[in-house]
Amino acid sequence: MDVYRQWWLHDARWYQGVAKRFGQEVANEINAEAIRYVATHVGKQILRQFGGGPAAGIEELRRHYDACSEWMFPGELRDGGTTVVADDEIELTMRQNFAVTMVRMAGSLGDYECPCTDIHAGWSEGLGVELTRNCATACLRRGDPACRLLMRVATP
Repeated sequence: MDVYRQWWLHDARWYQGVAKRFGQEVANEINAEAIRYVATHVGKQILRQFGGGPAAGIEELRRHYDACSEWMFPGELRDGGTTVVADDEIELTMRQNFAVTMVRMAGSLGDYECPCTDIHAGWSEGLGVELTRNCATACLRRGDPACRLLMRVATP
């Protein structure tokens, strides 16, 4: 766990340095681009872990997204999970998110843009899934009690 903490401390300082030198908008843009790249890689790893083929249904796909979440953000740093809310929709709920906590502590929460939809887009790309909807319906950053993110999966 110490490796995670040190890496995230580095990431936080890097983000703050970019924001200070080039502006919050640039820091948010680069952060979203970088996290999407990592998320795509994680999605590919999880796809291989689950046999390399597409999910056999929405419930299996939900488990793939949970595995992606656990791989990137260990359970001790977040409180959340996914549920199937319709035949083609998965909702990810997070009641605690270390990134929001750290950005708040750094005093940058006001201008910080959560890259959550970029993370989901990356996971989906890595898993070979096309999303027709990828949006936040609630956000801890805005003071909501939980982040709620909705992903609608394109059906062939």
